[in-house]
Amino acid sequence: MHVSRRVILLGSTGSIGESTLDVMRHMRALPDLDFELIGLGAGSRGQELIEQAREFGVDEISIADSEVAASLDFQGTMHVGPGSARELVESIAKPGDLVVAAIVGSAGIDAVLAAIDAGCDIALANKETLVAAGSIVMPRAAERGVHIIPVDSEHSAIYQCLRGSDSDREIRRIVITASGGPFRGRDRETVREATPEEALAHPTWDMGQKISIDSASMMNKALEVIEAHWLFDLPSDRIEVIVHPQSIVHSFVEYVDGSVLAQMGPPDMKTPIQYAMTWPHRMDGCSDRMDWKSLQSLVFEQLDHDVFPPVDMAREVIELGGTAGAIFNAANEVAVEAFLGGEILFGGIHDLVRQALDGIPVKQVHTINDIEEADSAARALVRERIGDMVNRPATMGEDK
Repeated sequence: MHVSRRVILLGSTGSIGESTLDVMRHMRALPDLDFELIGLGAGSRGQELIEQAREFGVDEISIADSEVAASLDFQGTMHVGPGSARELVESIAKPGDLVVAAIVGSAGIDAVLAAIDAGCDIALANKETLVAAGSIVMPRAAERGVHIIPVDSEHSAIYQCLRGSDSDREIRRIVITASGGPFRGRDRETVREATPEEALAHPTWDMGQKISIDSASMMNKALEVIEAHWLFDLPSDRIEVIVHPQSIVHSFVEYVDGSVLAQMGPPDMKTPIQYAMTWPHRMDGCSDRMDWKSLQSLVFEQLDHDVFPPVDMAREVIELGGTAGAIFNAANEVAVEAFLGGEILFGGIHDLVRQALDGIPVKQVHTINDIEEADSAARALVRERIGDMVNRPATMGEDK
C-alpha cells in the first residue's frame, strides 16, 4: 500500500500547525508514505513561517499580517492580507489534495470553503468553521464529494468509533469528554474572578491562548457540541459532555444495543492529526504509547452547569439554528480577546456571549454573507458592551 498526497497547512505556526509539522517529519521516515507539503499559511508569526517553508521546500505561503509580511525575505510566492489563506488555496489546490485547517477562529472559514470548492479533503482543526458556517460547509462538502476528517481529539475519537456503523439509527448518543480545565472543582464566584494567568494554566493540554481560555470557560466544549451536531448529524439531545480529568478517554459512542465504544490514548494532538492525514489508513505513530502499568483508574465526573453554563448555551444555539452559531462564536472571540487584554473579568466572557445571543435576531442562512453579517453584528454589540463594562467596573461580575 502506497499513500501519496499533497498537503496545504493553514495555521502552521500555531500549536496544531507545529504538531502537524512534527507528524510530517515523522512520516518522512515511514515506508510507502509520500506526503508533499506545498503550501503554508500563518497569521503574524512571519519568521517562523519562513523557516518552516525553507525546511520543507515550500514555494508558496500566505500571511495575514501585512506589516509583518513587508519585513520578510521570501523568494517564492507570498499571499498577504486577511484573505491570504483563501488566495493560497485557490492558487495551488487541486482535487485530491489535503488541507489541514488549523487557523484559529472564524478567520479560517473562507479558506475551508475554497478548499472544498477545489475538491480537497479537509483535516479540520478549526471548530469555529462548523460552529459558524456548518449549514453551508457540510452540504457543500457532500456536494463536492469531499471528506471532512476532524482533528479535535474528541471529534477524532467519535469519528474513529463510528467506523463501521451503517446508520445514525444505530447510535443512541455520543459523549464528549472534557478535562475540566484549570478551574475544575472551583466555585462559581472564584471562577468568575479568575485571572488570565490562571485561565491559561491548563493541567493537561499545551494549547494556544484562545483555545486555552475556551477550555477554562468550557466554551471549547460548547463549540465542540455544536461542531459534533454538524459533523455527525445528531440533535443536541444526543450529544452529552462528561468531565474526565485524565484526558485518556477522548470520547464515547453509545449504540442502541447498549454497547459503548471509546477511543483512548495519551493526551497528544499528534495522534488525531496523523489519523486525519492518513485516513482511512493507520500508520506507525509518533505519539507516546499508553503506559498500562501506571494506569490505575479512570475518573469521570458530571459537568457543573451552574459554574460552566456554555454547554447549555450550545444546545440553545443548535435549536435556534440559522445565524445563532455565527453570533455565538463571534461574541466569544471578542470576549476572549477582551479578557486577555484585561478589559473584563473572566465571568464577563459568558455574560457577553449571552447578551449577544439575546440581543441579535437569529436569521436563516442562505449564503456566506448572512454569516458574515451576523458575525459583524455580534462583534459590534460585544465591543459596545465591553465599553460599558470598562466604564462601570463594579458591575462587571453581575449576572445580566
